[in-house]
Amino acid sequence: QVQLVESGGGMVQAGGSLRLSCAASGTIVSSTVMGWHRQAPGKQRELVASISTTGITTYGGSVKGRFTISRDSAKNTVYLQMSSLKLEDTGVYYCAAASASNSWWKVWGRGTQVTVSS
Repeated sequence: QVQLVESGGGMVQAGGSLRLSCAASGTIVSSTVMGWHRQAPGKQRELVASISTTGITTYGGSVKGRFTISRDSAKNTVYLQMSSLKLEDTGVYYCAAASASNSWWKVWGRGTQVTVSS
């Protein structure tokens, strides 16, 4: 079965950087649409970045230009490089893998907390 394990979260000061990792098992990330989502308490979970099987990336408007999603096929790992972090970037970040039809997010990681302080 597919399992996703996030790592790299923590507390950073505004303006700093973090790199999140999503290690996958049971699926090949280069053959699967992968995404990063985040959720703050009392708010809806939102998609912040995704990468297609052909390498096409998408970003939420609030992170465009600051975040970069990438993958390392040899390590079967997806990354989210975050720079110029803002207080509003605080939340739990989740890695997800899409279904074969790319119609829904089938598998989710447990999440990793990112806290940005002033």
